[in-house]
Amino acid sequence: MSQINLNLNGKEIVLLGTAHVSQQSCDEVKAAIAAKKPDCVAIELDEQRYASLNDSEAWKNLDIIKVLREKKGFLLLANIVLSSFQKRMGANVGVKPGDEMRAGIDAAKELGIPCEMVDRPIQTTLRRAWAKNSGYGRIKLLSALFASAASKEEVSGDEIENLKNKSEMDGMMAELADFMPGVKEVLIDERDFYLAAHIWEAVQKEERKSVVAVLGAGHLPGVQAHLEKIAAGSENTDTEEISSLPKKKVGAKIIGWAIPVVIVGLIAAGFVFGGMKKGADLLSAWVIWNAVLAGIGALVAGGHPLTILMAAVGAPFTSLCPLVGVGMFAGIVQAFVCKPKVADMESMMDDVSSVKGFYKNRLLRVLLVLFLSSIGSSIGTFVGGSSIVVSIVSFFKGLFGK
Repeated sequence: MSQINLNLNGKEIVLLGTAHVSQQSCDEVKAAIAAKKPDCVAIELDEQRYASLNDSEAWKNLDIIKVLREKKGFLLLANIVLSSFQKRMGANVGVKPGDEMRAGIDAAKELGIPCEMVDRPIQTTLRRAWAKNSGYGRIKLLSALFASAASKEEVSGDEIENLKNKSEMDGMMAELADFMPGVKEVLIDERDFYLAAHIWEAVQKEERKSVVAVLGAGHLPGVQAHLEKIAAGSENTDTEEISSLPKKKVGAKIIGWAIPVVIVGLIAAGFVFGGMKKGADLLSAWVIWNAVLAGIGALVAGGHPLTILMAAVGAPFTSLCPLVGVGMFAGIVQAFVCKPKVADMESMMDDVSSVKGFYKNRLLRVLLVLFLSSIGSSIGTFVGGSSIVVSIVSFFKGLFGK
C-alpha cells in the first residue's frame, strides 16, 4: 500500500493510498490504523456517501420524481454508472466499492478513535464537472461514462493493486488530463485541495497530534503538496469557492436568453413583414422540428405514449426557456405512468451495463427518456432555429431586392 508519513508543525499525518476495490487495501488499512493508533482517522467520503455506505437499502427509497424536479437526473445517471463500474471491478476480487473506507471506519471504531469525513459531496463534484465542461466536453464525459458501463473487460486483482503504484497513477492522470482537462481539474485537482484542507482541519481539533487519512492512491501526491503549503502558510483551508457551482459568466447568461429572444423576434418579423403565411411558416418550422425530434428521442427511449406526447408538445416551449428542459417533464410523466418498482432499484447497478438493461429497468428508462428527449430537443432547437434564420434572411433579400 502507498503510504506517506508527514510531520508538519508538530502534527503527524499519515496518508494511506488505497485501490478502491482491493481486499489487500482493506487489510492494510486496518493494520496501519491499529499500528499507528492516531488521534483521528480521516476518510475519503462525504457525509452522504458515508450514510449510503451504512445503508445498502438506500436506493429503495429513491424518489425519482423529486430527483427530476430538482434537475439532478443527469447527475443521478452519472452516479449510477460510476457506482456500477466500481461494483463490477470489485466483483472480480471479492470486494464491494467502499470496503477499504469501511475498513478504516471499522478499525477506528474498534479502537475508539474519532472519524472525520473529509471529501467533498459527490453531487457537488459531479455538478461542477458538468458545469465546467463545454458542450463537446459534456458529450465526451457522457461517452466515457457509458463506455465504462458497457465494457465487459475484466480487471484482475493484480491490475487493481497496480493502481496504487505511482507510475500507473501518473499515466492515468496524464491520460485523463489530456482527454478531459475540465473533468480532471474537478475530480482530482480540486478534491486534492479539498481533502488536504479538511485533513488539516481535522488534526487541529481538540489538541489532536496525529491523523491517518485513508485516500485513493491517485490523491496522495496532490494532497501531500497542499498539506505542505498549508503548513507553510502559503495556502489557507478555505474551500468555499470549490464547494458550490461555478457562477455562470455574464456572457453565457446573455447568450442563453439571447437565442430564444432572437428566434421569437424573427418569427414576429415574419408576421409583420411577410404576413400571416410567412409568419405561420416560420412558427411551424420551429414547432415541427422541436416537437418531432424531441418526440423521436422519447420514442427511442421506450417512453410511454403519454411521455412521447409530452416531449413533442413541450419541446417547442421549453426550447425558448433556458431555465427548464423538456427532458425533465418527459421524465416525470414517464415516472408517473410507469412507476419504478423496488426490484428496479435493486437491479439497476447490473442493468446499467447493457442496452437491454436500460429498457428493462423502469428507473433507468426514466433517465433514458430524460437524456434522449433532451438530445432530440437540442437538435430540434438547432435545426429549427437555423431554418428560421435561413428563411428570414432569404425573405428579406428578396424583399429588398425588389
